[in-house]
Amino acid sequence: MNWAFLQGLLSGVNKYSTALSRIWLSVVFIFRVMVYVVAAEDVWDDEQKDFVCNTLQPGCPNVCYDHFFPVSHVRLWALQLILVTCPSLLVVMHVAYREERERRHRMKHGPNAPPLYDNLNKKRGGLWWTYLLSLIFKAAVDSAFLYIFHRLYKDYDMPRVVHCSINPCPHTVDCYISRPTEKKIFTYFMVGTSAVCILLNLCEVTYLVGKRCIEILGARRQKSQHRHHLPDTCPPYVVSQGGHPQNGNSVLMKARSALMDQSGYP
Repeated sequence: MNWAFLQGLLSGVNKYSTALSRIWLSVVFIFRVMVYVVAAEDVWDDEQKDFVCNTLQPGCPNVCYDHFFPVSHVRLWALQLILVTCPSLLVVMHVAYREERERRHRMKHGPNAPPLYDNLNKKRGGLWWTYLLSLIFKAAVDSAFLYIFHRLYKDYDMPRVVHCSINPCPHTVDCYISRPTEKKIFTYFMVGTSAVCILLNLCEVTYLVGKRCIEILGARRQKSQHRHHLPDTCPPYVVSQGGHPQNGNSVLMKARSALMDQSGYP
């Protein structure tokens, strides 16, 4: 598996992320990817070879191993890490799409044309929704894999001895797992880091939605305040014969002068 490509992908999306997302990225690399590459693969390297059963019946150890370990821990973790990091690729692709659209717009209308986006890297519009859905998808993937691990390996446990009576085993045999305590510790560690990542994703979703709601409410409040400061009534005016509006004072002065002319008083 090319972990260097994965690192480059996540590092590229890091500049579009919030502080919580950068913490999530650090947890994924240090406590999940590095632990997986450095230690977990070596711990489960001998899982089937050292799965020993107290019987000489051919095929019995293989059938029992497949029954108790239908999917390898390390392969499930690798699939989980791949699916968790895929939404980051969607964010990078969306930003690349915006940059390409902006480039074509400038080629068509000239370099001095007004830009389509105020800030290409700012999470607004469709990019905000892409980023938000990527967070929800990452939290959903981690939650789904935690449930899968819980269903396959009850309570994430790693027993020292398992009892197997599946055909072709002649009777109930005892099978022994190699390094069960070490594997249990690594399982609990990976489950704990997955739970931390889920919590970080949910906190970031809450932060983004709350910030957006505050911005919308603030804009509406400013509009209402602006309308409140406008004058309730405008000065009366009439339209003259020339079609130009006249205010109330000029009309009253003209009417008074007309009365004075008729009465003959100064």
